[in-house]
Amino acid sequence: MKIALLGYGTVGRGVDQIIRDRVGSVEVARILELPDRLTDPRMTSDYEQIVQDPDIDLVVECMGGVEPAHTFIMKALASGKHVVTSNKAVVAAHFAEFAEAALYNRVSLFIEASVGGGIPWIAGIEKARRIDEVTSFKGIMNGTTNYIVYQMLKDGAEFADVLAEAQQMGYAERDPSADIDGIDVMNKTIITASAAFDVACTHDLPVSGIRNLTKADLDLFAAKGRTVKLLGRGVQADGSYAVAVEPVALSSDSLEAHVPSNFNLVTLDGQTVGELKFYGQGAGSLPTGNAIVQDVLDCAAGRRPVYDFSRGLAYKPELLRADYVLRTTCAPVGAEEYAPGAWLVRDLTAVEARAALDAALAADPTSFMAALG
Repeated sequence: MKIALLGYGTVGRGVDQIIRDRVGSVEVARILELPDRLTDPRMTSDYEQIVQDPDIDLVVECMGGVEPAHTFIMKALASGKHVVTSNKAVVAAHFAEFAEAALYNRVSLFIEASVGGGIPWIAGIEKARRIDEVTSFKGIMNGTTNYIVYQMLKDGAEFADVLAEAQQMGYAERDPSADIDGIDVMNKTIITASAAFDVACTHDLPVSGIRNLTKADLDLFAAKGRTVKLLGRGVQADGSYAVAVEPVALSSDSLEAHVPSNFNLVTLDGQTVGELKFYGQGAGSLPTGNAIVQDVLDCAAGRRPVYDFSRGLAYKPELLRADYVLRTTCAPVGAEEYAPGAWLVRDLTAVEARAALDAALAADPTSFMAALG
C-alpha cells in the first residue's frame, strides 16, 4: 500500500520512521510540506499532486489545526482515498461530516491516534460496543496538565514554575492555553462521546481547566485525602447524554490519582464487561505514530469502521451531577465552608458549576473550582 503524509512534524516523522523500520508492506510515497521545507524527493507543496495520484491509496493527516486540514481530508475522501488522522481539533469539529463523506465515497476514516496517543482507546470503545452499550467514560486525556499537577505534588512547586519547566522540555507549547484551559481535553471528549454513544456530540459543553490551580489548592485537597486531576467525562442513560471537562478532586486511593508525569489513563464502563482502564503515553512522536500505523495496517487488511450518529441522543446536563469545592474570596450563596477560603457547593450539574465558577471569577479572577469525584 502506498500512502501520503500531510505534514512532517513530530508525528509525521514518527510515522515515517516506524514504517521505514518495521512495516515492509507500506510505503510512504508522498509527503506534503511547505515550499521552503522540501528536503526529501518524496515531498511536494502541491496537494493536488497527492489527490490526483492513482497510486496513493491512503492519506495520513497529521498537520494539526482545523484548516486546511478539514479541506484536505474532504478532498481525499472525495477522491476515493482512505484517511487516517491524529488531528483531534479537526475531528472534533467535523466528525459527522467526515463520517458521512467516507460512507458516501465508500472509503474509510480512521481516528485512533486523535485520542490517547498510543493507547488503543477508540479501538477499545469499538470492541466493547460490539457486545455492550458504553454507559460512561472518564479519563486523564492530556499529558501536559497531568505532568504539571504531578510535578507540583512531587516537588511542592507552584503552577507557573512547573509550566515553564514543561515548556522547556517540550511538553507544553509556548502558548499553553489549549492544554491548561481544557480545550485539548474538550476535543478528545467530543470524539470519545461521539464514538462511544453514537451521537454527534455538541461543542457546547462545560469546560474548565487548571490555569488557576495553586500549590495551596493541592495541599488543601491532600489534607482531605484527595488529588486533583483534569478529566474529560461522559455518561449516557435513557436516550440522553452529558459530557464535561473539569478538574476533579479524586480520592488519593484511586488509580487516576497516581498517574505520573505525562501519562494518560482513560476508563469506560460497559454493561457486561464492567470497567475497563487503558494506560499509556498519550502523546509523542512514536506513541502517536504507532497508533497511526496501526490504523494504516487495519485499512490495508480491509477493516472498514463505520460511525453512525443517527441515534439522536438528547443533551441532558442533569446526568452529570456532583458536589463542588470553590476556592474564592466570597462565599457563594448557600455554600458550606470546606476549608478556610474554600466552599462546598452541593449537587450541581457540570453546566451549573461552570456558571458558578464564572460568577466567582468575575469578583475574584484567581478562583478555582473542582468537582468531588
